[in-house]
Amino acid sequence: MTDDPTGEGTDQPHTRREARDSSTSTGGAPLADEAFPRFDAESIPPRPPLPDDLPVVPVETLATGDHNAIREQWRAARDEFGTHVSHARDQLDLANERIKERTGRDLIVAILIGLAFGGALLASLLFIKVLFVPFALAAALMGVYELSLALRTSGRRIDVVPQLIAGGLLVLSAFFLDLWLVWITLFLAVAFVIVWRLVAQMIVKDGRTYGDVLADVVIGGFVQIYVPFLAAVALILLKQDGGEWWVLSFIAIAVAADTGAYAAGLAFGRHPMAPRISPKKTWEGFGGAVVASIAAGVLLAVFLLGVPWWIGAIFGVAILLSATLGDLGESMLKRDLGIKDMSSWLPGHGGLLDRLDSILPSTIPALCLYFLFSSWTVL
Repeated sequence: MTDDPTGEGTDQPHTRREARDSSTSTGGAPLADEAFPRFDAESIPPRPPLPDDLPVVPVETLATGDHNAIREQWRAARDEFGTHVSHARDQLDLANERIKERTGRDLIVAILIGLAFGGALLASLLFIKVLFVPFALAAALMGVYELSLALRTSGRRIDVVPQLIAGGLLVLSAFFLDLWLVWITLFLAVAFVIVWRLVAQMIVKDGRTYGDVLADVVIGGFVQIYVPFLAAVALILLKQDGGEWWVLSFIAIAVAADTGAYAAGLAFGRHPMAPRISPKKTWEGFGGAVVASIAAGVLLAVFLLGVPWWIGAIFGVAILLSATLGDLGESMLKRDLGIKDMSSWLPGHGGLLDRLDSILPSTIPALCLYFLFSSWTVL
């Protein structure tokens, strides 16, 4: 212990501030041992001089220039691509107009609509064949409506609503009733539209001649036979064992015949087939239809129906003849009515009945060939 009140004689450690002050006041002694050698600033080599001819390019200016150049290149490429697309579109439109002028059909729109209808038809037959029934019913009713309106424009008295009612019942009976009941339904449908027309004429009393009334009655019955009954025959074939494949086959052959005739007529058509009935149909087109229908019939017979190839050839020829007669018959009817198309509902095709003119008559030979050759299935 000590009597010194300031504590100066004690061995207590100095604080940091006291140690710094004492070092500063006494001048301090730098550390110079092996672990911390003395630093000599003169030992640092001098910095080498920069070259005098080095160009100084601002970084911001270089980046902006590159960006502008890239943007100009993209703009030029985009403009060039747009020019090529516009040129290709003009060439396609020009070719389409030439085809339309020669055949009277918008090729691009016709192909798109044909693919849409073909996809719906194919889906209804591949999965559940009963789904084809509303498809056939809608097509038949639209065909009856188109034909009735076309006949009315020519001066015939056709009652649209009774035609639709009778046609709808006739089509549905083909799938849900026995075959003998379908014939009775056909008789009732024709009798219904005839009696309706006669009663309506008696009520109106507009002085229409007996000849005109008789023509109205006969034509009204013809509408039921031409559209609903032929559609009903397709449904009779559909409900048979494996009938959906025969329905798909005869429609595919009819479409192949129409496509082959169109392509061959467009490329080689020179000699008109029936100039007074349909001046755009040529013998060259008919030759293309023969090749396409027989080829389609043979392929479908072997790979889809499972029957010998020669049955497919017969199938193709039969559908070709019925499709050609149906097409010419509808052309004769339109020429007699003084119209080009039954309607304009389907751009590029005209009316629905203009596309069914070759399919509807083909239902009868397809059903006959099914009953004749379905037992020849190759196992």
